Amino acid sequence: MTKSSLFPRRTFLKGAALSSLALPVGGRSHGSAEPPKSPLKICAFIKFIQDLPYKQLADTVAELGFDGIEATVRDGGHVLPERVEEDLPKLVEALKSVGLEITVMASSVNSLAQPHTRTVLRTAAALGIKRYRLAYYRYDNKKPILDQLDSLKPILKDLTQFHSKLGLQGVYQNHAGARSVGAPVWDLQRLMANHPVKDLAIAFDIRHATVEGGLSWPLQFQLSQSHLGAVYVKDFTWDKNRKPVNVPLGTGHVDTRFFSLLKESPFTGPISLHVEYLPKAGVAANITALKNDLATLRKLLA
Repeated sequence: MTKSSLFPRRTFLKGAALSSLALPVGGRSHGSAEPPKSPLKICAFIKFIQDLPYKQLADTVAELGFDGIEATVRDGGHVLPERVEEDLPKLVEALKSVGLEITVMASSVNSLAQPHTRTVLRTAAALGIKRYRLAYYRYDNKKPILDQLDSLKPILKDLTQFHSKLGLQGVYQNHAGARSVGAPVWDLQRLMANHPVKDLAIAFDIRHATVEGGLSWPLQFQLSQSHLGAVYVKDFTWDKNRKPVNVPLGTGHVDTRFFSLLKESPFTGPISLHVEYLPKAGVAANITALKNDLATLRKLLA
């Protein structure tokens, strides 16, 4: 790529082995010197370590050096929507005990018509959570795209009016895929144009933007600036079947120039680090991967 100057800068796992996972060792070496800590808050997406009980997860993430977590409060998540009133306070309390917070709450919410939406959002707001990630919308590729976008606007308007009264910001992640609303960031700009960024924002994912945008990812990042609420970081390569495969941060096709542009932008955080290249490797391996990728991310932001 050529240089660009577009803008300045659940469950409890049984067995004694799990109790030793607070801070695994090994994995890639990043040298003995700790890279300087970024002023931007960095949280750990806990999708592949959510089998840890709440207190052990909190202790582990704190030991790794994160500022908080992107919690999974959704179908199949660490906290189930139907148990949010009972279980989310337990997770929040466990995090508070080690000085951490839920920086982003990944949810199943994308409409007020869903059965648990109001309870999930009210509970989150009452516990001091400020930001939640919406679930994705999908296109029907047999119907006109712009008509479908327009049909989403009143759904999103009603949802945003509800959560904004609770003091919550909804963020929507651009996600690669032939049916994904938001795969081209222009979708999100169109949907969010009439909403203040404090109410509705983009969770800009550089991995997905690179998959979908190739050389145009700087344009997509620039387009996101007016509604940037969070940044998601992970990396990928292409396999022999031309499918994107997740890899450790810094070893794939995500252009490291992105991190310079991020530092130079007005963005103040948070950054959510996603480790998704070891989905079946188990909790211990994913903790080590989080540790290693956090060190890489700090170097990229230094």
